[in-house]
Amino acid sequence: MTEQDGTTPATSLGERVGSSGQAVKNGIVSSLKGINEIEAEIVSLVRSTVANTVRAAGDVAGETVTVARDVMRGAISATEEVGAGLTLSTKSVAKGVVLGVADVGGDVIRAAEATVKAAVQGAAAVGADVGVVARRAVDGTLEAAGEIGGNVIEVAQGAAGGAIDAAGSIGKSAVNAVRELLVGVVDGVTDIAGAALPKRSEASADQPGS
Repeated sequence: MTEQDGTTPATSLGERVGSSGQAVKNGIVSSLKGINEIEAEIVSLVRSTVANTVRAAGDVAGETVTVARDVMRGAISATEEVGAGLTLSTKSVAKGVVLGVADVGGDVIRAAEATVKAAVQGAAAVGADVGVVARRAVDGTLEAAGEIGGNVIEVAQGAAGGAIDAAGSIGKSAVNAVRELLVGVVDGVTDIAGAALPKRSEASADQPGS
């Protein structure tokens, strides 16, 4: 392109933003930074609460599921009370639970399963999108597993299984919604043998002898 074509050299989007656009841009950047800080605070709060509660109970194996479920229910109750933030907080809460359980040497796979299960059940109870909440919760458990060097494949299995189990008690539409949003998660984790969800690549499974 040349100036004879009536065009000007390409400029970046940032250079083309006017004053009103710049104001919106600045506001959004500040908000997103604030969201990141809030998420980090939630992870820290949940992590310490879970670790301290399980430690105080003196029964790591016995308390892991109970505490994980209770913490997620409390988080959903909080978002229902303020009227917003469920999908935002779900991932952070799930991540915090798994990190907290790991801190006290607990079973992170069982914790992931119980956390996601409680998230789906809680989402259904408050009328939220169970598929989206399940996906956020699973993402949080996988992020935590990655940070602690845990077995991400097994955590994915446990989390996905918890989501499907909970959805099954809600209804067929909930199962379909959860499956649809979690297929991508399963695809993204290397070769999850026996996972609760089918992978897109499993089309060959319909062939004879497979």
